[in-house]
Amino acid sequence: MAVKFEEEEKVEIQMTSMMDCIFLMLIFFLVSSQLKKTEKELPLELPHAQVTRDVKATPDLISVSVNAKGDLFVNAKPVGAAGLRAALAAAQKENPDRRIRINGDVFAPFRSIVQVLDTCQAAGLTVVGIHTAADINELK
Repeated sequence: MAVKFEEEEKVEIQMTSMMDCIFLMLIFFLVSSQLKKTEKELPLELPHAQVTRDVKATPDLISVSVNAKGDLFVNAKPVGAAGLRAALAAAQKENPDRRIRINGDVFAPFRSIVQVLDTCQAAGLTVVGIHTAADINELK
């Protein structure tokens, strides 16, 4: 008695799940590479300091920038005095020990820097630092 074997199906490798993973990784790397770009969009010339300490930026760090005209920016987004108060008050409610970094342009009005410091103190944020250029060559 002859036994008929059905034709075996061709073996195929399913690539769908691997392609999904590759696209997710591609999107992750594209998004993560764009996170630091917003801070570099503000053309600030930082003052030079003789003694500096290199402090790494953490994800919970709030950057308050003051340009040469005295305009205020929180994490590179333009805000006024009221917007600064609201942003710092919200940050204090989330984490009272949140770090604040002030990026002040060399030609920024001193009253604007004092205004930022006063607003931080009024909001109850006490961990405040001023970002400076460590080397005179960084200013160029």
